[in-house]
Amino acid sequence: MVTPFRDLPFMGVIHVNNLAMQAGWVMGDPAWSNLGQGQPEVGPMEGAPPRYSQLNFDPADHAYGPVEGIPAYRQAVADHYNRLYRAGKKSQYTAENVAIAPGGRAALTRLFAALDHSRIGYFTPDYTAYEDALNTFTRVHPVHIELRPETGFRISPEDLQARVADGQLNALLISNPCNPTGVVVQGAELAAWADMARRRRCTLLMDEFYSHYIFKDGKPGAGPVSAAAHIDDVNEDPVVIVDGLTKCFRYPGWRSGWIVAPRPIIQKITAAGSFLDGGPSRPMQRAAVEILKPARADQETAAVRTVFAQKQQLTVSRLRDLGVEFPAPPESTFYAFGSVAKLPAAINTGEKFMREGFKHQVLTVPGEFFDVNPAKSRTGPSPLASFVRFSFGPPRDNLEAGLNRLAEMVKKFR
Repeated sequence: MVTPFRDLPFMGVIHVNNLAMQAGWVMGDPAWSNLGQGQPEVGPMEGAPPRYSQLNFDPADHAYGPVEGIPAYRQAVADHYNRLYRAGKKSQYTAENVAIAPGGRAALTRLFAALDHSRIGYFTPDYTAYEDALNTFTRVHPVHIELRPETGFRISPEDLQARVADGQLNALLISNPCNPTGVVVQGAELAAWADMARRRRCTLLMDEFYSHYIFKDGKPGAGPVSAAAHIDDVNEDPVVIVDGLTKCFRYPGWRSGWIVAPRPIIQKITAAGSFLDGGPSRPMQRAAVEILKPARADQETAAVRTVFAQKQQLTVSRLRDLGVEFPAPPESTFYAFGSVAKLPAAINTGEKFMREGFKHQVLTVPGEFFDVNPAKSRTGPSPLASFVRFSFGPPRDNLEAGLNRLAEMVKKFR
């Protein structure tokens, strides 16, 4: 059949899920451990407030809502950032600095659709969906910046500034905290990024979906991380932040994301949303206002840091015992990004490890999927071919079961 449609391959975790289904996996099957999943456990959790469980409809909810989101939710997001990151600062976010989108990917799509012709720096390894966005929106010219294992997948502020100057970059796109490595740019280092953005007028596009998953030495970190803490003027500094309820508040099914930015950028992003998605669900936005109430929000995110710090320590420890090496022990996210190069030959690449894992009812994601490569401009083997992203997102009992089965798998080849 001849059609005007082009072939669009599934990317990243969705590709893994499709392959796993062919091996017998069914989503939610407790006999399997999905250590490839990009979502946190969503049920009751020790120390967290009760899961939001009832949705009431207002008559107005049956009508279209504003493309940029209802005012109450936009203001709740602004208040959330001001409270956590901007206390005592003269410049404060308002509802006009916030656009609500129907999910994180929709927020990123709006952002890309609003970009003009520009040279945008992107990093590897990083979030797989960036490749599709960089391919689709052809006004953007992507410029690659490789982060290498031997440097812990980091770049110094000085080297970053040189890359921005040499590449004449208008913008930088990065997930911070980073999916998949768990590396976090924070403190003085993140302040230097914000200062560079101001001085060079290079817009930071900060994907902060894991902002509350902060760990230190296997224990909960002091609190969340955001570029919002290092902005001088919320309407002048070229910093755009994307986040939502998906990861930090454990409500991925709500499909609720937001963009925080200077007012003129929010206006452009709203215009993009008017033809891309038409706006988010009204009743879910009203419910989201409750989730962001300070006491509830802080209880949830504190529990997230405590529970996931324990799961992080368990995961990294068990995998190291199997021979997996971690150039950058995760400081955030719910992923561990490790090299299997020194494991037996049958499982010493991400692809081979994943396929053998299916036989043991475990899903993982090959590291090369995070080698973002728009238009496949870079050829040859991926430098991330020996890496695997392991998720410790599932509940602890399911996580432990999966790690036990991976131990059996590795043992089989020794």
